[in-house]
Amino acid sequence: MKSPSKLLSLSLLLGFSYQPALHAADYQPELFKSTKLIYADTFDGPLNTDFWEVRQSSTWAIKDGVLTGNPSSKEFQEKKKASADPSHAGLKPVIWLKKVPENFVCTMRLRYDAKAYQKGFPLLDLGHHIHTLIFSEKATTLTIKKNVETLPADQSLFALNQWHDVAIELKKGAIVLKIDGKKHVFQSANIDGTGQHQIDFKAVDFGSCEIDDVKLWEGL
Repeated sequence: MKSPSKLLSLSLLLGFSYQPALHAADYQPELFKSTKLIYADTFDGPLNTDFWEVRQSSTWAIKDGVLTGNPSSKEFQEKKKASADPSHAGLKPVIWLKKVPENFVCTMRLRYDAKAYQKGFPLLDLGHHIHTLIFSEKATTLTIKKNVETLPADQSLFALNQWHDVAIELKKGAIVLKIDGKKHVFQSANIDGTGQHQIDFKAVDFGSCEIDDVKLWEGL
């Protein structure tokens, strides 16, 4: 069991209440002077569908306090492959975090499991197909609006099959990405969250995605 649940059990035994920390003091942003908490979840209850939207009929469930995604059913895959839209057959787990502010800070624990990286996957979309963070064995890359601009990070930051502590800040002109404390700052006039309100999680075909301890703030 993850540590928050252990702390909850201990607190009940000792007679005091435990609450997960939800304050901006948990993370000190670099792009904002202050933040306003929008959403926090340690997945100890049912999926909050006000903030999460499952896509491509991929299979998502909360297991042992972790939001876990797997591919769609074989029946859905076969039906979609035979349709005019085979690219959305749910071979990879896909889910959206909604109600994301245009200027935001988001922290989480994240894991993508797969036998190998896939071309263009796994990824995080900050805004739907707007700012795409693509993880591969040799590089971490930010692609803006598919082909407007491509910005590489200094190093590969995200390994498969292990948990990572991820922090993302987005403000017009800049994205700060921190993975396990390693930081890269992407800067471009093309970075702009105006009109965008989501983060997309997309795994590798036939792989899985695990998400935990999500906190989302509006940057002020």
